[in-house]
Amino acid sequence: MSQKPKSRGRAGTQAELGSGGEEAPSTSRGPGSAASQGGRRPEASPAPGPRSQKQLELKVAELVQFLLIKDQRKIPIRRTDILRHVVGDYKDVLPELLRRAAERLEYVFGYRLVELEPRSNTYILVNTLEPVEEDAEMRGDQGTPTTGLLMIVLGLIFMKGNSIKETEVWDFLRRLGVHPTKKHLIFGDPKKLITEDFVRQRYLEYRRIPHTDPVDYELQWGPRTNLETSKMKVLKFVAKVHNQDPKDWPAQYCEALAEEEARARPQTGGTAPTPAPSS
Repeated sequence: MSQKPKSRGRAGTQAELGSGGEEAPSTSRGPGSAASQGGRRPEASPAPGPRSQKQLELKVAELVQFLLIKDQRKIPIRRTDILRHVVGDYKDVLPELLRRAAERLEYVFGYRLVELEPRSNTYILVNTLEPVEEDAEMRGDQGTPTTGLLMIVLGLIFMKGNSIKETEVWDFLRRLGVHPTKKHLIFGDPKKLITEDFVRQRYLEYRRIPHTDPVDYELQWGPRTNLETSKMKVLKFVAKVHNQDPKDWPAQYCEALAEEEARARPQTGGTAPTPAPSS
């Protein structure tokens, strides 16, 4: 039985690059192939059903966060890592995911997703903007490779009602290729970074949740976070990643707006030093 030849895309567009031959191993060479042995061909796995727009948007948001994290140390991003850590069983729509992620990175964050060399299957993010201070903060681009990860954790905490279980944090970060028990190329020991370093720097608070079995911990914003950023800035970061408006989360938006208004009001708590009476 003749097999339908696979078409090969041209190098140059992200949609074509995303459709490379990793979906199925080649059967054209090697004595171990089913065709050369005359054995039974394995049954093809059922084709995935159509995805909803919401499912695609969530996967695109996940891919954007993954690319922002991987770019922190300017090391080329391999397509195999994208497939392994983010895409999973969405392989059939990888070109569409890459296209949408590239658009969002460029128009929202000011980064262009570029293949490093033709057919290399490695990508880099090229900064297309001269960043002003707030834009740099929105991208988690403040001079240290860990800031992007911190912004994601701060966003998770705020969107979960200002407190989140540690297990929920790792459930999310694993989808971005960041594991609590595995050394990471960029972050080193991610668990130590989040639960010790960020805590020691007072960006996060880390407390044991009483009466939990197995033992679990919760993460909250620390006092330094409240001084260096705001709920509105973190909400805008989350909204950009998801290609939505901050007002799409009414509860969080109202809370962030109330904080902005409170910060704008003159402080009357008597925190300033009282001048000594003149003699």
